[in-house]
Amino acid sequence: MHYLSTRNDKLRETFTNILFQGLSREGGLFLPVEWPNIDINTLRDKSYEEVALHIMRPFVGGDLKDDNLYEIISSSYDDFRHPKIAPLVNVDSNKYILELFYGPTFSFKDYALQFLGNLFEHLVRTSKKQITVLGATSGDTGSAAIEAFKGKKDIKVFILHPYNKVSDIQRRQMTTVTDSNIFNIAVEGTFDDCQKTVKDLFVDQEIQKKTSLTAINSINWSRIMAQAVYYFWSYLQTEKDKISFIVPSGNFGNIFSARVAKHMGLPIDRLHISTNQNDILHRIISQGQMTMNKVEHTFSPSMDIQVASNFERQLFEIFNNNSNSIVDVMREFQNNKSYTLSNSIISVL
Repeated sequence: MHYLSTRNDKLRETFTNILFQGLSREGGLFLPVEWPNIDINTLRDKSYEEVALHIMRPFVGGDLKDDNLYEIISSSYDDFRHPKIAPLVNVDSNKYILELFYGPTFSFKDYALQFLGNLFEHLVRTSKKQITVLGATSGDTGSAAIEAFKGKKDIKVFILHPYNKVSDIQRRQMTTVTDSNIFNIAVEGTFDDCQKTVKDLFVDQEIQKKTSLTAINSINWSRIMAQAVYYFWSYLQTEKDKISFIVPSGNFGNIFSARVAKHMGLPIDRLHISTNQNDILHRIISQGQMTMNKVEHTFSPSMDIQVASNFERQLFEIFNNNSNSIVDVMREFQNNKSYTLSNSIISVL
């Protein structure tokens, strides 16, 4: 499996390389060159860990042996508090709730970040290198990442969060960890300010020459890959021919993971986004308006985002995998804080 960048469609990189890079040198997000196809019937009667192996194996390619990959997956979910890992609860004949709060920090981010922490630990150990992990958080990513990476040898983790704009529980989950490899940085500003700082560091070539930076936000493809698993898992717990999902979304990572599952053959009918007052995704999809408004502080701070980074992956698909178009769109968006999509683009969102 090889990967290209949303801002360089000629690029071809391996899974390990994109895992450690986080972002491409051009500032783009990585995507597989082609989508693997999964036969749903081969997943029936398998455990969550076995389903995860089948979903993630094609993306990892030959960079990890199956035995090693399965060991990493299994150890990631050992301490989850439900035997099904992510149980699907039937609330009436045609409505279900996928419960994703059985990880150590009670956040759905645990499902990808526990895996990511163990994956990095394995690759760092086998390559005998040291890395610095950067992350921006509006709350849940930071606490889940710190829990996943704390105490891991040769990995330092720096998490930026907006000062006084995360929930008190998640602030304590982050800032009370005393392991020497964990560093919390409170930023006067919003999550978008934190995320911009992280992205700027990744495209700074002088910094990249001096350090081994990698990302733990959902801009890192491995997060998207790992989250696609529970969409397959939820479908396997139903007896439906097709399934639709309603996904609360701020940075567009979780909903794009569902999109990935659909690309791989999961029979998804429709994908719906729910949002709070920071509704840039609603405005993009309904009106084509990519406009950065002021971030409003709400009771759902993990969704208090006005720059949904993962939407760039969706735009790349809509623009027929043309990275030149994405470069133009993102340049105008960054310079003018706004971009208007054409009606033809809106119609396929």
